[in-house]
Amino acid sequence: MVRRRALSAREVDAIREEGMHWIDDNLYLQIRSQGTRSWLFRYWVEGKPKVMGLGAVRDVTLARDQADRLRLQIRDGDLPQAQKKVPTPKATTSKVPTFRECARAYINTHESAWKNDKHRAQWRSTLETYVYPVFGNKPVDQIEISDLLKVLEPIWTTKAPTAGNIRGRIDKIMGWATAMGYRQGDNPAARDGPLSHLLPELCKLQKAQKHHSAVPYRELPALFKQIAALSSTSAKALRFTILTAARTGEALGARWSEIDLDSKVWVIPAERMKAGAEHRVPLSDAALAILKTLPKAGELVFPNPKGKPLSNMAMLQCLRGLRDDGATVHGFRATFSTWAREQTDYSPEVIEAALAHTQSNKVIAAYARTTYFERRRDLLAEWGAFCQGKW
Repeated sequence: MVRRRALSAREVDAIREEGMHWIDDNLYLQIRSQGTRSWLFRYWVEGKPKVMGLGAVRDVTLARDQADRLRLQIRDGDLPQAQKKVPTPKATTSKVPTFRECARAYINTHESAWKNDKHRAQWRSTLETYVYPVFGNKPVDQIEISDLLKVLEPIWTTKAPTAGNIRGRIDKIMGWATAMGYRQGDNPAARDGPLSHLLPELCKLQKAQKHHSAVPYRELPALFKQIAALSSTSAKALRFTILTAARTGEALGARWSEIDLDSKVWVIPAERMKAGAEHRVPLSDAALAILKTLPKAGELVFPNPKGKPLSNMAMLQCLRGLRDDGATVHGFRATFSTWAREQTDYSPEVIEAALAHTQSNKVIAAYARTTYFERRRDLLAEWGAFCQGKW
């Protein structure tokens, strides 16, 4: 839990806005419409907020001392008797935002640092679909572990990656709400919190799930010929994706400004890469041949009829029209990797660089000064020949 810096006496004196204001742990300043100022001691009993009046504002040091004594009293199990006589001020409930309001504030604050539009959209869509219907309108200080279980249990084993992302997003929003003073206590969505005892380990569930199904490399030349017989933009995008060993989003978002046909290079900017680093892709003759058949009617290399990027399903639907074995577009990266390791003498470093994988060993990565560009050019040229049945 992030601990806030207590306000100084001068800062307390400067507060003039009507409402309830956090001053120190459990200590709040209440300012009413008439301008009266009083101290409040706010604490929790069985997850519910309680408020105890400490009298009119005088010396902030004395108020802190009184709050310290009450905090120790509560810690020892002796609840203050006065809490039964002092109702929670209306301003308290009105000042605590709902989870939905906190989520929106968190997203507005942090989304500028997120890498791409897809990531931003996923944040909003997962919350809208899974979280808001359950406790979106609940005050953030009243959210309990039971609320999280209602969201996560139905998808924890069936949609493990999605469930993990949702837990992480709730965790960040709840942490933000705590830092803002809207709630206190442990974060029920924390990675090592109560959920770790109530739900199976996600890492084990994800390992049990299948990887993206891949076409065996020996079957690829025949399939590639079938794809080449199709004239649709999605079919051309699929062939280009296979030939460059690119990720789906990287290929669908390709722009003409990124491609130098003369130098035979496709430069994918850092903001469109998973690792957040620029990636230079050497273009084989087979990949260049596809590009030369495309009209340069707009910014995108593979636009849909409305000039927008093709959907993530476009290439997959094209593939499913030719195979019904569950193979995925992303799986072609595994096809390429397996072929390169089993059928060529290129080093693992060159193959990993072609896939734009980052070096997991931080020490090695710190001293790596090459992207093996020329070796990757040779590798992708051989890959292109193999895909076309000419290797």
